[in-house]
Amino acid sequence: LQVDLWQPSSPFHIVEGMVTDMRVPQNTSRSLLPYLQQANIQYTILISDLQKAIENQTGLRSYRNRRSLAGYNYEVYHSLEEIQGWMHHLNKTHSDLVHMFSVGTSYEGRPLFVLKLGKRSRPYKKAVWIDCGIHAREWIGPAFCQWFVKEALQTYQTDPAMRKMLTQLYFYIMPVFNVDGYHFSWTNDRFWRKTRSKNTRFSCHGVDANRNWKVKWCDEGASFHPCDDTYCGPFPESEPEVKAVAHFLRKHRKQIKAYLSFHAYAQMLLYPYSYKYATIPNFSCVESAAYNAVNALQSAYGIRYRYGPASSTLYVSSGSSMDWAYKNGIPYAFAFELRDTGHFGFLLPETLIKPTCTETMLAVKNITLHLLKKCH
Repeated sequence: LQVDLWQPSSPFHIVEGMVTDMRVPQNTSRSLLPYLQQANIQYTILISDLQKAIENQTGLRSYRNRRSLAGYNYEVYHSLEEIQGWMHHLNKTHSDLVHMFSVGTSYEGRPLFVLKLGKRSRPYKKAVWIDCGIHAREWIGPAFCQWFVKEALQTYQTDPAMRKMLTQLYFYIMPVFNVDGYHFSWTNDRFWRKTRSKNTRFSCHGVDANRNWKVKWCDEGASFHPCDDTYCGPFPESEPEVKAVAHFLRKHRKQIKAYLSFHAYAQMLLYPYSYKYATIPNFSCVESAAYNAVNALQSAYGIRYRYGPASSTLYVSSGSSMDWAYKNGIPYAFAFELRDTGHFGFLLPETLIKPTCTETMLAVKNITLHLLKKCH
């Protein structure tokens, strides 16, 4: 019975008493449900017609005019072309605060664009790195990255906290990390997760870009099999996207003080370590930052996030970008798992983009201001 695991990402993580979300083809469900009943495994059908749910979300695209950037809609999901067009536009119209550049090229030859956001107020400034869309199907990630930029540009004049952030720091924002995978999730398979690199020995495509980093590579929570969703790749940084970002972060490791990566879904704020059960040296600073961020987030709509070390809060996974960033001298490394907890899963409706981004914004501002306060 072939199923697509949504939560957790790998069958290795499934333990007794755990709730597991999976996507099942229609014909499989006919044999699976009686099997679950026989085995006395409780189940709930969350989305009975997934195809219809996908069509409801992407079917509206064609007639909606989303070319004009003046009226760019931040409350819908955007294709890669639209996001890159938006980045070009901001680079032209907000050159005082925005500088767009590329850190490299993807497997399929697409540029890996990053926005550098901030006031050129002094020659040297500390920086925060933010990436979204490491996993292609987690569309709420790129939506948040765009929201963050919008908020920064719109409130810079009026909000003292935002002004302080953009004056004292630079933000490097990568709205779509896994550009090939994200594009593929729009054109071919809405639930694609990995990159799109080709494997010579297998017909399976892609590597899990969050298992491909050079930190305890391909140990627990990652797979050596190219067809698995958590495939770690043939070697660390085998994916050009990972290699390019790792190179950039290594080059700027003295400047970058925080690394924030946005994923979905689980409603969690995670910090290192992911690959082992151990306490990080600057635990008290990071833990208090997480505690405050989660409280700030909850203040908006009452959404409670769990927080803690990724290994014990979510599950053990090796080769993650967050662990790598931390190991490479970035003291504040966080991974957000945005809404929800499985009711919509990766198909978070567009109506929930605004509340999700609004509350997440509070958490990110909180972490950033904590960073400026100097807790070591």
